[in-house]
This record gives sequence, C-alpha cells and structure tokens, in this order.
Amino acid sequence: MGQKVNPLGFRIGITEDWKSKWYAPKAAFGDFLGEDFKIRKLIDAKLNRRPPFAAVSDVLIERTREEVTVTIKTARPGLVIGPKGAEIDKLREELEDLIHRKIAPVKVIEIKNPDLNAQLVAEAIGEQLKKRASFRRVLKMRMESTMQAGAKGIRIQVSGRLGGAEIARSEKATTGSVPLTTLQADVNYGYAVAKTTFGTIGVKTWIFRGLYGEEVLETDVRPGGALRRGRR
Repeated sequence: MGQKVNPLGFRIGITEDWKSKWYAPKAAFGDFLGEDFKIRKLIDAKLNRRPPFAAVSDVLIERTREEVTVTIKTARPGLVIGPKGAEIDKLREELEDLIHRKIAPVKVIEIKNPDLNAQLVAEAIGEQLKKRASFRRVLKMRMESTMQAGAKGIRIQVSGRLGGAEIARSEKATTGSVPLTTLQADVNYGYAVAKTTFGTIGVKTWIFRGLYGEEVLETDVRPGGALRRGRR
C-alpha cells in the first residue's frame, strides 16, 4: 500500500537543504534541537500569530561554537526589521534571553512572490477559513492566483468539520501537474492549522514550481500574468 511522505523530507540531501545546520555531540544534541524548536516557536508566535503579521514562511538556523545565526524568510521584510532596525534588534535580544546563547545579527530574506510559497498560501487559506469563508471558493481563488503567479501545478487538501458539518472529512483540489515522486521536481509544501468555532481544520498545500535546472524567463509572460519557464 502506498504511503505519503513529506515532499521536503523526501528531497533533503538531494535537491533540498536542511533548515538547521549544525553538529553536536550526543550529549548536547537534544539541547540544541530543543533550542531550535523554541526559536521557531517564538518567531512564529511573535511575527505570524499577532500583529504585525509579517508572513514568515521559514526560519533557518546555523550554529558555531561562538554563536547562533538565525535567518528569517518573509514576504514583509519591512515589518520584521522595523524602523532603523529596531524590531529586528529587539527580536535578537528576546532570542538570546530565550536560549541563553549569543545570537548573531538576524538575517532577513524577502520572499519575492508569496503566491508561490506553499506555507504562506496554506496560512492564508487557514485565515480565511477562520472567518467562515466557503472553503470551495477559497481553494478556487488561491489556486487561480498561484497558477497566474507562474506555478505549473498546485494541490490543496483541507480536513476537518468543513462548513460546520457534523462529520469531519477531507476535500482535495488540484490544478495542473504536481509530480510528488519526481525528485528533480521543485515541489514546495506547506501546512497550517485553522482553529474555527466548529473545530480544527488542517490545510496542506503542494505547489509545483518546475524542475530544478530550469529558470524563469521574466520577459516571456503568458496572458493572465503566468510566466513561462525555459531550460538553461
């Protein structure tokens, strides 16, 4: 019987890189892993779960003997950095107080196209479901905007008491091609949870952005705004 696997974990070491990069002796491994979890949890709670809602999709962590380097990927870098870097400095101080280690200046990477980031798409769907929007309408709108942004395919799955139904169920919607078992495929995966008055709804998103080794031809735009990809 076929089993489902996380698309990112499936490709780590082949086409995807690790989100935490460090080496630790056996005695310290658990401590470092716990610290990474705390760092990601704090950043998510501070920047995603309450204002300014900075649309953070990823947190990358690197360690040396002297310090910890944190890199934040966000669609709204201005909100993360703040005026004259005040917010990012405050965040660094909070992280140092949390794990009691020296934190290097936090790096911020801008996500140029949020519609092609599966985590941000999943979070956006979850926010709309919290407001009791029709899940079918939400999925249709999100798939259209993602395809117009240049994706080759998108699959979305929502699970829970959809529309307030008594019995929980799962619904899937797919547009284009999403080759989950092709290692060369650039499949971005995101997962979010929407806590509604009816219960918890899980949102999973897969976005196929093309094959590795391809590049987007910015000057070659299809009608409707979608970009055509060409091989190098």
